[in-house]
Amino acid sequence: MLGVTFLGTGAACPTVERNVSGLAVFREGETFLFDCGEGTQRQMMRYGVGFAFKEVFFTHYHSDHILGIIGLFRTMGLLDRQEKVTLYGPRGAQRVLGHALAVGIERTKFPVEIVEISAGDQLDRGEYSIRVFATEHRTDTVGFALAEHPRLGRFDPERARVLGVPEGPLWGRLHRGMSVTLEDGRVVTAETLVGPSRPGRTLVYTGDTSPCGSVIEAARGADLLIHDSTFGMDERDRAVETGHSTAAEAAAVAREAGVRRLVLTHISARYSREAPELLAEAQAIFPETAIAKDGLSLEVPFHREVPAQP
Repeated sequence: MLGVTFLGTGAACPTVERNVSGLAVFREGETFLFDCGEGTQRQMMRYGVGFAFKEVFFTHYHSDHILGIIGLFRTMGLLDRQEKVTLYGPRGAQRVLGHALAVGIERTKFPVEIVEISAGDQLDRGEYSIRVFATEHRTDTVGFALAEHPRLGRFDPERARVLGVPEGPLWGRLHRGMSVTLEDGRVVTAETLVGPSRPGRTLVYTGDTSPCGSVIEAARGADLLIHDSTFGMDERDRAVETGHSTAAEAAAVAREAGVRRLVLTHISARYSREAPELLAEAQAIFPETAIAKDGLSLEVPFHREVPAQP
């Protein structure tokens, strides 16, 4: 399963309905945090996100994206956390995150590693990678794309039986692309029983950003794009001034990138929880758009394969 839970979907100031930035991502039993605004640990408890994560990824160091790490780490220490946590962030990571963790007289009781990353970096994880890409927000900022590697093609068990391939280890070898030799001397190739490889899923999170070409390229063909949408077109000048995007601009990025689904987040406190005006602006350009709300959980499914026409 690949999915997300929105822990904070508001802009710089929290409101009763929206906390500041925080996103939990889940993949096949792993949990990651992307940004950690003030109050994130309370949101994690509220929405059933456990503290079993091992990594936190920061898009930048504005306070509404990082202040929550202080309280979160203090709580984890009180819970006798033993496992290492790695923090990733753009230029200045050691200085900014190191200072944040030094706030107060308590000291972090578990190992913490701080890793500075930059646009173009890629963290390879076997079945998937986390790619770092450039964003535009008046300071050192990055976004992240979690991209699964292509999956094995579909194995045809019925045809395998017809060909006399016994079920068991030989099926596994064929599925992994190897040829096998049967007891009667016949050689069966993987191409005979395995279809073409199938794409994995891609999830893209921009953090705060103006619309830009680097986001379009990073999100090309993504299954889910989570994009800054702080303002509506009535506040476009303010968006330009502060390095944010409007809902319409985020939708234009999604359309240009050819993503399957867009979710708008980082919503200014001037808009209601439903933000119907932002949704309408975006859907007029890119219909597959939704507005994020605190506590919203979404699954990113595999792209449905359309059977070939005879």
